[in-house]
Amino acid sequence: TGDVFSVIGLFTMLLILAAALLLILVLIYPRQKGSKSPPLINASSIPIVGPIIAPLLEFGASPMKMVQRCTEEFGPVFTVQFVTERLTFLVGPEAQEPFFKLNDDYLSQDEVYGFMKPVFGPGVVYDASKKNRQVQFQSMANGLRVSRLKQYVAKIEKESVNFFNDWGESGELDLLEALSELTILTASRCLHGNDVREHLFKEVSKLYHDLDHGLTPLTVFFPNAPTEAHRKRNAAREEMVKLFGEVIRKRRESKSGSDGTDILSIFMETKYKDGKLLTDEDVTGLLIALLFAGQHTSCITSTWTSMFIANHPDILKRVIAEQKEVFSKSESDALDYDKINQMEVLHNSMREALRLNPPLVLLMRKALRDIPVTVPVKHGSDEKTQYVIPKGDIVMVSPAIGMRLPHVFKDPENFDPDRYSEGREEHKIPYAYLGFGGGMHSCMGQNFAFVQVKTILSVLFRMYDIELLCEKFPEPDYQAMVVGPKGDCRIRYKKRSIAA
Repeated sequence: TGDVFSVIGLFTMLLILAAALLLILVLIYPRQKGSKSPPLINASSIPIVGPIIAPLLEFGASPMKMVQRCTEEFGPVFTVQFVTERLTFLVGPEAQEPFFKLNDDYLSQDEVYGFMKPVFGPGVVYDASKKNRQVQFQSMANGLRVSRLKQYVAKIEKESVNFFNDWGESGELDLLEALSELTILTASRCLHGNDVREHLFKEVSKLYHDLDHGLTPLTVFFPNAPTEAHRKRNAAREEMVKLFGEVIRKRRESKSGSDGTDILSIFMETKYKDGKLLTDEDVTGLLIALLFAGQHTSCITSTWTSMFIANHPDILKRVIAEQKEVFSKSESDALDYDKINQMEVLHNSMREALRLNPPLVLLMRKALRDIPVTVPVKHGSDEKTQYVIPKGDIVMVSPAIGMRLPHVFKDPENFDPDRYSEGREEHKIPYAYLGFGGGMHSCMGQNFAFVQVKTILSVLFRMYDIELLCEKFPEPDYQAMVVGPKGDCRIRYKKRSIAA
């Protein structure tokens, strides 16, 4: 028996050694595609560890610092080995072009965002067939048309005024926490409808919390790992399906409960190409997807925008002066879509906050074919060089790095909303500004985001004077799944003498 176990132990050890050797060969062996492949980065800023796991440790410690370092050392296109996966990064307008220009037949989202299936549910978004996904996306787009946005302004304004009135005359609070709460209130009113917002908001909010906290770094690699967070996530989605299933049933029976402007109403009437209505589970999954897409990004963007404005007294004065001009007839006038579009300083401040601190710092696709990328030999040069990203690579773009390149954005570390004004318009360089993605992959919810955030901040700056209490301006929390501020977000506020 001892000999048997010795043989088994020896065989196991040999297998482990063989696997380790194979892994080393995968990591350090040159690409088979030839010299046109992007440079493969084995070196790291953690040299003592060695080339096999050092890039993984460096990336885990500070992903943005690693991407920045590699860009400076190796140029706008480079590949990093992560265990058995090769990650090819594209940095800068020219390099980023194919990422946003090519469709899913070339660069696919399904393979890299499949970990969202347990959150959204089966058959929704990344788990849907192409035909069904087109129908789902079209129904989302229908709910975000200008005609709908015009109706959402009044809903968002009402929620905001009621919310801010509860602050009282003066006080101190954490702005990120406050705007996170207000964002989901306004989103619920527009997405779910009056009946859900007024009678079921607490239940929906609690279930969303469990869904949100069920998305962790571990989820990306092991979406069904038996963790407590995943258990709560799965239970929350099941309860969410039941809740909205009951809402849908009551609406169809009574023909009431909604004014017909919420996106839930659109999903209820949407049919796939075979003539079948979306199932209750599909409808719920799409509502969850929209909440996930907008909740964090909008509350983070509204927080950054208001804090940047408050941190720059000259911009703050211009924002307040703009509000007075827009409401020159009467500050008690209702906010509407036309007034929102007149707020250029506020609009550009939001753009600039997104440039400096985008909530999504890494975007991913899977290369289903070889992808050619052409970039200048050096900045400003007419001479070009071409790389070919091999099929199978994970292709990544970092808006956080790409939107701070000094040869693209002047003084990129400065908060400067005027860089988008006529005469400068730095954002118009193709594929340079990635606040909402770019090209055919632009975020379909960007117009809703501008309406939502600008409405909230318009009400805030008309109702209150605010000042930051932090000794040091918050930094981006690059360890988070969706990157928000890390640090002191407290403000002191005082009600203005004339308010909306």
